[in-house]
Amino acid sequence: MDLDLVRTLLAVVDAGTFDAAATALHVTPSAVSQRIKALEQRTGRVLLVRARPVRLTPSGEVLVRYGRQLLALDQDLDAALGDDVVVRVPIAVNADSLATWFLPALQRVPRGLKMSFDLHREDQDHTTALLRQGVVMAAVTSSREPVAGCSVRKLGHIRYAAMATQSFVDRWQAGPPKSWLPDAPVVVFDRNDDLQDRFVRTLTRGRGASEHRHHVPSSEVYVQAIAAGFGWGMVLLQQVLDGLVDLVPGRTVDVPLYWQQWKLDSPALTAVAAAVAEEAAIALR
Repeated sequence: MDLDLVRTLLAVVDAGTFDAAATALHVTPSAVSQRIKALEQRTGRVLLVRARPVRLTPSGEVLVRYGRQLLALDQDLDAALGDDVVVRVPIAVNADSLATWFLPALQRVPRGLKMSFDLHREDQDHTTALLRQGVVMAAVTSSREPVAGCSVRKLGHIRYAAMATQSFVDRWQAGPPKSWLPDAPVVVFDRNDDLQDRFVRTLTRGRGASEHRHHVPSSEVYVQAIAAGFGWGMVLLQQVLDGLVDLVPGRTVDVPLYWQQWKLDSPALTAVAAAVAEEAAIALR
């Protein structure tokens, strides 16, 4: 494939519109449109749904994934030939890993390798969607089922416990946790976060957490919201703050983590994968 056409497709996908892609590429929107049409004619498939923002068709997802791989190999070639090039490595990672062990993992990457890390924060149950769409080269995920064209390595698991302040417990406690926890205000990370519902179902065998929910999409601020008494929530053990109490001692939720990456012989990706595995062996259970 013509790399200029591939770069144009990726620019449209990343920018969301033809106009924004044209600005990023320093060309006219008409030139962007013509290049996308040329690529669609060459592949014989519709690649984009012309909406705002644009959406990839299934064929477009395949082409974007392989297009990014082509550009990654192109970067690796430039680096191997001694050109002064910075290799971009897009990675999807869940917020709690990003707040605890993932940055130390990236610090293990040899300094001599010139890389630009492009981190995409997403729930561990949904990071594989970014792999499938070709947005990232690798992902920390809870899924052990490999995305097409990807390899999988188990990293370990992270452990959560149900936490709240003592004053919150005193205000809501009425018998065993299964009798009052489903009705108590709860703090969740975002609308993809189902850890609290899963935990309550282990107690009630059916009913989930309360609909009285506070959405706090920041790993650090999430714990602070629980410490401030807004509600109870599942807290990563590495992030437990003073003053929080375990609502059901001895009962936790373990979330497995895996590393999925493109099956691509890329020195940069290989170095990142090795660094992630080394840190995970220390930081994860």
